Amino acid sequence: MAKRMKETNGKNKTIFNIFIVIIFLILVAGVFYLSPNYIKEDYDGKTKVLINNNNVTVKMKKDVYVDDNNNVFLSLEDVKNYFDKYIEYNEQTGEIITTSEIHIAKMSTRTNEITINGEEEKLNSAPIQQNGTVYLPFSEISEKVYDVDLEYIKDTNTIIIDSLDRKQEVANVNKNVKLKYKPQALSRTLEKIEEDEQVVYIEDSGDWAEIRAKDGTIGYVKKEDITNIQVAREDKEYISKVNGKVNLVWDYYSEYVNAPDRDGETIDGVNVVSPSFFSILKQSNGEINDNATRGGKEYIEWAHNNNYQVWAMFSNNSLKDTTSQILNDYEKRETMIENLMNLVEEYNVDGVNVDFENMNAEDKDVYSRFLIELAPRLKNIGKTLSVDVTAPDGSETWSLCFDRNTIADVADYIVFMAYDQYGQSSSKAGTTAGYNWVEANIKKFLGQEDVDPDKIILGIPLYMRLWKEEDGEVTSKVVNIKDMYDNLPKNQVANWDDELKQYYVEYEDDGATYKMWVENNKSIGEKINLAKQYNLAGVAFWEKDREENDDFWTFVKDELNK
Repeated sequence: MAKRMKETNGKNKTIFNIFIVIIFLILVAGVFYLSPNYIKEDYDGKTKVLINNNNVTVKMKKDVYVDDNNNVFLSLEDVKNYFDKYIEYNEQTGEIITTSEIHIAKMSTRTNEITINGEEEKLNSAPIQQNGTVYLPFSEISEKVYDVDLEYIKDTNTIIIDSLDRKQEVANVNKNVKLKYKPQALSRTLEKIEEDEQVVYIEDSGDWAEIRAKDGTIGYVKKEDITNIQVAREDKEYISKVNGKVNLVWDYYSEYVNAPDRDGETIDGVNVVSPSFFSILKQSNGEINDNATRGGKEYIEWAHNNNYQVWAMFSNNSLKDTTSQILNDYEKRETMIENLMNLVEEYNVDGVNVDFENMNAEDKDVYSRFLIELAPRLKNIGKTLSVDVTAPDGSETWSLCFDRNTIADVADYIVFMAYDQYGQSSSKAGTTAGYNWVEANIKKFLGQEDVDPDKIILGIPLYMRLWKEEDGEVTSKVVNIKDMYDNLPKNQVANWDDELKQYYVEYEDDGATYKMWVENNKSIGEKINLAKQYNLAGVAFWEKDREENDDFWTFVKDELNK
């Protein structure tokens, strides 16, 4: 009997022990469930790098180099990855050309001189080469070139980089607190923060706040344990944005006449005018023709008095050879940019509309380089950059000379000149800008060119062509909208083409066949609706004084605001 009781007690004890083990395992599993795995920061002696509160240490392509004076050097590859994807390095000359939002800089591994936005100065440390890698003296140029703040904390071998154009909030802890790895009480403690220490406030996470301690450690504290949250730095706006949709009209005049005198005139609804102020000089090395010397200042005063922004057109006058020579030489590009900036500041225009046409297809990348180098100079003084381009997939000198994705990336706006579907050189009569063709190319911009819709301005023609077919030959002439009825027989019948969204006219006269695809309020209204349908940035019209009358601009305003 006693033996049976002893066996029973033994079994009960074993069951109890098993039960205790199970409870323990459940508790351990619960702790692991509630407290996510802690990943220990082990970088094998690497310098810890934080960029805008993101730990990128293991993502760096090269190790950071810190010299004996605690100067921080970042590899060219990492600068390219995080700060300037368009940076260029010439192995033969040692020159480095780099840009940021508001700066362009030229430096070299062979000298400690640097040029920033056209101004020369000396660096304490020049770019260096180590084991085949180029390193930039980042602690010295971080704010000068890239508009970022860099702090190196020697005790923890940590680099903290913050963009100075991004909003930053700070706060104070109101008692001694533990900084947690995750926003949970059972999470691993990273370090202790003393009362009143100022921290960078990153974001809310429920009852917790993600913060960055002064040594660069990022973690979580209870929101109730922080106080005095305030904005230390606001987001920076670089350009004066157009209110609402862009409604631009080009105002072209030749270099041999005065700027248009528009005193007393208003253009209802238009918010941007683009006069043909500046152009490349033939066989120049970057010199620019100033077409605003005669009447330009009065034109700008008229525009500003009517609350129109002035985006001065800068044209290459289709000078293919001169354009190529300038674009392929950095020094000449730099001269051209410097001359343009001087004119922009002299006349106090609000932006530049670059209109380079008839270029070599092989100059596509150097044209992009010109815009990459121009954009920060304009943005630095709050000016807008818009760039005119043609439809994709056309001829070499008319279409394949543009990298639309890069242009849209660096410019504030890319203007699709949606006209001359059938132009002067066409051997077949056709429309200047059919609805289906315009829409198909908008889709190409958004699709194959990967351009954001809010960067695209749709250019619309205020003209058409009257085609003449005779003895197998096809010729045409431009007809402005205001002159259409002067170029057609009276009482001529027009038929609506619902695919092209235009009226079509055809008639015989003296053995020849005449054809016209009509641009008028109805066809233009359809194109405006395309801009609205695809959420584009706005519309532009080529060109002022081709419209039928002043009521046209009220019509455009109403269509945009529907």
